[in-house]
Amino acid sequence: MSNLKAVLIDLSGTLHIEDESTPEAVKALNRLRKCDLNIKFLTNTTKESRRNLHERLLKLGFQIKVDEIYTSLWAARELIIKEQLNNPLLLVDDNALEDFIDVNVKDDKYDAVVIGLAPQHFNRTTLNKAFRILLDGGRFIAINKSKYYMRKEGLALAAGAIVKSLEYATGIEATIVGKPNAEFFQGALDGFKPDETVMIGDDVLDDIGGARNLGIRGYLVKTGKYRAGDENKIDPAPFKCVDCFSAAVEDIVSSLR
Repeated sequence: MSNLKAVLIDLSGTLHIEDESTPEAVKALNRLRKCDLNIKFLTNTTKESRRNLHERLLKLGFQIKVDEIYTSLWAARELIIKEQLNNPLLLVDDNALEDFIDVNVKDDKYDAVVIGLAPQHFNRTTLNKAFRILLDGGRFIAINKSKYYMRKEGLALAAGAIVKSLEYATGIEATIVGKPNAEFFQGALDGFKPDETVMIGDDVLDDIGGARNLGIRGYLVKTGKYRAGDENKIDPAPFKCVDCFSAAVEDIVSSLR
């Protein structure tokens, strides 16, 4: 990979699982930084604001700048502002609301539904409210459509199941702003070409499949939400399937020698 100039890295499941880093991930990231590559962190996480996520990563020992983190929450915010939506119903975790501080929200006529992972809002009353807004012509925005993610106690349902249920009930397809959306990846490239870039992640569809659709090579790691055989779910297969983030870094560093 003599032409490699940029590395895109997933966070949850790849660098960390909740408040624990994956094996040797901190050391591996420090090693990767010495290779003079542009590094960007891409995440579909909607459980916390970018600031809170950055603070969590610093506590885990990762040397990451806040402006290196590109989140699907910010992509949703940018779309809301771009389309001049006046009053979206934000079904996101309370810890993520500060990323929408400059978005106008008032409890009256809603013109959009924005859904992330927000279990506290996934009740019959709130989902019926969202359902009616969509039937009345509201814009339908899904921050991501992930099926599941990894927690310490095991795999857990993500927002995708809720998004799909509302799509089914309304007949309206949601606009996905996070991975695997091509525009989300393009926004993270910072001018680098896809064939100069690699993606490292644990989600074969959102991370690796989304990157591959743009011509970005993908390292699928066997941590986080990875399940045996995931590498066979996309065609062509991932560029490489490795045990963990540190193994991907080892392979990248070796290829640059």
